[in-house]
Amino acid sequence: MTTHRLDATGLICPLPVLRARKAMRDVAPGGLLEVRATDPAAVKDFAAFCEATGHVLVDSRQEDGGVYVFVMRKAG
Repeated sequence: MTTHRLDATGLICPLPVLRARKAMRDVAPGGLLEVRATDPAAVKDFAAFCEATGHVLVDSRQEDGGVYVFVMRKAG
């Protein structure tokens, strides 16, 4: 299964989550969406987003350069 990717670097809250919500429309149930963001608030935002939507936050990490990476599995 293909992992969809979204670059939300440089965007501030709430744009990374809003773009992820839109990108999730193209992901098949059970598929993955990887989001890269630079806003520190995204850590809490994506946890809350997954809790509210039923998607699973498979991975959440910070890479060098202050880039946060979130991998979510679409519910359904």
